[in-house]
Amino acid sequence: MSATLASLVRTTSRTFGNRFSTVTFLARRNSTLAQADKMATPQEISSTKMCGGFNRRFKHDSSSVGCPMTFTVFFPPAAETEKVPVLYWLSGLTCNDENFIQKSGAQRKAAACGLALVTMDTSPRGLNVEGESESWDFGTGAGFYVNATQEKWNKWRMYDYVTKELPSLLSSHFPQLDTANASLFGHSMGGHGALTLFLKNPSKYKSVSAFAPIANPTQCPWGDKAFNGYLGEDKSTWEEYDATLLVKKYNGPKTTILIDQGDADKFYKEKQLLPENFEAACKSAGMPVELRLQPGYDHSYFFIATFVDDHIQHHAQALGL
Repeated sequence: MSATLASLVRTTSRTFGNRFSTVTFLARRNSTLAQADKMATPQEISSTKMCGGFNRRFKHDSSSVGCPMTFTVFFPPAAETEKVPVLYWLSGLTCNDENFIQKSGAQRKAAACGLALVTMDTSPRGLNVEGESESWDFGTGAGFYVNATQEKWNKWRMYDYVTKELPSLLSSHFPQLDTANASLFGHSMGGHGALTLFLKNPSKYKSVSAFAPIANPTQCPWGDKAFNGYLGEDKSTWEEYDATLLVKKYNGPKTTILIDQGDADKFYKEKQLLPENFEAACKSAGMPVELRLQPGYDHSYFFIATFVDDHIQHHAQALGL
C-alpha cells in the first residue's frame, strides 16, 4: 500500500470513527434525556369528576426527597378555558395528599371561585431509614415542611419540595395552572408549614391561612421532637421554621392572616399549638391577623369542613378572583 493510500485509509477511519462516536453519543444522550423526562413527568393515578371539575391524582419521582411522591390537583371547570390561580393545601401529621381532597368538601367553593387546589404528601415514604415509622409524629407522614440538616434524615426536604420542585413541575406540565398567582393554607403541622413558607417567601404567595396550626413549634413538644431530630440540637437553626419568630422579621406585603382554632381541640388544650403566641407576635410586628376561636370545635376534618369556604374566599380575594 502506498503512503498516500495508507494516509487516506487512516483519515477515513478516523473520520467515520468520530462520526460513529458522535452518532452513538447523541443517541445515548437523547435516550437518557427521554428517560429523564419520562421519570420527571407526573403519571396520572386517578381522575374523578366533582363539582364540574376534576380531582386528578399523580405520582412522580422527586429529586428533592429521593423517592416517588404523590400529589392531587382539583381542576375547577374554569381550567378548561383559562389559566387559574393555585391554592396549595398542606396537611397535618399522618396525612397524605388525599385526606383534604376526600374530607374537606372544598371543591364546591373552589369551583365557584375558579381556583385550583393542590395537595401533596407530607413526607418521603419507603426510604427504609431506621426508625422512620416508629412514631406517628416524626418520620413518615411527619415531614414538618423543613429541610432536614441531620445526615440520617437528609431526604426529609419537604421545604424544597413544596416551594421549588412541585411548583416547577406544575408549571411545566399543566399550563392551565397559574403558579405565579398562588396562595397556601394548611392544618396543624400543615398550618405550621403554610405560615412559615409564606413568611419566608413573601414574593411567592399572595395570602395564607391556617386551621389549628402548630404556631410556635420551638415552644411545644411536637416542635421540640421534630426539630431536634431533623435540625439537630442548635436551637438557633430552629428559629427559621417557627412562624411566631419569623413574623417578627417579615418585611413583605402586609396581608391579613386568617386562623381558625377550635376551643375543644385537645392539642390546643395541651399547648401543642399556641396560636395566641403567634397572634401576639403579629400584633407586635404590625402584621394583620384574624384569630377566630371557634366554640366546641375539635382538631378534626369536621372542623375544617365547617369553615373551609371562609378560607377559600379569603384566598380568592387575594388572588384577584
